[in-house]
Amino acid sequence: MSKTVLLTAGGTGGHLFPAQALAGELARRGWTVELATDERADKYGTAFPARKVHIIASETIRGRNPLLLAKTALRIFFGTLQARKVIKALKPDVVAGFGGYPTFPPMFAARLTGTPSVLHEANGVMGRANRMLARGVTAIATSVPIANLPADLTAKLEETGNPVRDAVLQAAELPYEMPRADGEFRLLIFGGSQGARFFSDLLPPAVEQLPAEIRARLSIVQQCRPEDMDRVQKIYKEFGVRTECAPFFQDMPQRIAQAHLVICRSGASSVSELSVLGRPSILVPLPGAIDQDQAANARVLEKAGGAWPIREADLHPKRLAGEITRFMNAPAMLREAARNARSVARPDAVKRLADLVEKVAMKQGERP
Repeated sequence: MSKTVLLTAGGTGGHLFPAQALAGELARRGWTVELATDERADKYGTAFPARKVHIIASETIRGRNPLLLAKTALRIFFGTLQARKVIKALKPDVVAGFGGYPTFPPMFAARLTGTPSVLHEANGVMGRANRMLARGVTAIATSVPIANLPADLTAKLEETGNPVRDAVLQAAELPYEMPRADGEFRLLIFGGSQGARFFSDLLPPAVEQLPAEIRARLSIVQQCRPEDMDRVQKIYKEFGVRTECAPFFQDMPQRIAQAHLVICRSGASSVSELSVLGRPSILVPLPGAIDQDQAANARVLEKAGGAWPIREADLHPKRLAGEITRFMNAPAMLREAARNARSVARPDAVKRLADLVEKVAMKQGERP
């Protein structure tokens, strides 16, 4: 008899992509997969291997305004009622959450209904939503070791790694192609909405400062917000730089695999994919984050010698132009960084996480 899992994740790629990887693996093992998320998941939903996507109300905590806090509490309460109704109808064998505030109602509803649950923490620092949920779950899967947790949470930890999508594993079969001296240099730039805006402001003036012979070699693929697209492309065109810009690339794993150098934020999924694909990168952690989780993620690749993290405050056009020039003139250094990045990869993470989910469901099934 097929078992059922209810996956829940925030509506961004960083949360949904690991959930998508687990969904694919569990489906191959004969599980029925359902997804609970928020309305932001629409652009990913068609590719998500779930029987049904349940849109659950949720809200993040913003500031200390009493009215906003009351609104947030009502949304979470309503979302929890929605999620409880879904769980009562589905009777899933296990609920698995991947972080982000939309996971709170389904994971809390799992606790209220006595449904076993697995919480996956992708970052090197546990996020706020996951910290609030951690004590009520059956098991906690981590991508990397997490220090300074209370003993009752440490007992629940199992390090599985961060699952990557099937498309990433397929693209990882392509070996890193070291750039040839005086040949084309493929530069890939991407980030979330905030990252895309920052890079759209940073890259064009940096390219402007490059020597003409360096610009002539560049081939840029860049994620841009729709409102930034025209001005970014116009500047690249003025300087004769080959470029392709889009708000979102469905084939991002293939794009990363084809790049000689990647410039991006250091979200957990990005760092995991860069390591599995084995590609060198300049990482720009999101500033202002309460837990500095992206800085912790970046240090994993930096320690391995596979990436060069630079704080956003320290990265201006002149410096970036110098970094791009330096790397374009040091192909052997890029090849070594690609090898180092792959050394910390966990391509089996999805299988390890699926094993943990099945173990949690099996223990529940053995109870009298």
